[in-house]
Amino acid sequence: MKGERHIIRATGAPEPVGSYPHARRVGDLLFLSGIGPRTRGEKVIPGVERDAHGRIIGRDIALQCRSVFENVRQVLEEAGSSWDQLVDVTVFLTHMSEDFETYNRLYAEYFADNQPCRTTVEVKSLPTPIAIELKCIATIEG
Repeated sequence: MKGERHIIRATGAPEPVGSYPHARRVGDLLFLSGIGPRTRGEKVIPGVERDAHGRIIGRDIALQCRSVFENVRQVLEEAGSSWDQLVDVTVFLTHMSEDFETYNRLYAEYFADNQPCRTTVEVKSLPTPIAIELKCIATIEG
């Protein structure tokens, strides 16, 4: 129904790190909260290598990109939408100069058929030690 709002908590996506849902449907639009590359129920973040003291000693942006794209896909599908219904994507990177080329190449692979509007910005940090996060808007039918 027009104007009706539904909260989506995806069972296959990583748990939110705060008090917010994975997505919210308003009418025929689906608004996704920021989604990162974490794995549901796991403490280890894909693509983040730590030393014995827990300090980050390496990052694999390609692995994080693939993981975040799959997490977004999971939320979309559980909400009744799909990858090809994405209309707007905002991407947050913590290391633009180091990671943009790899991220942009992988983004082009994942979005070869559907090309939503896109904004990419660099941020100083994200709530967990991740290097990428996506905020998306998609259409949804029914």
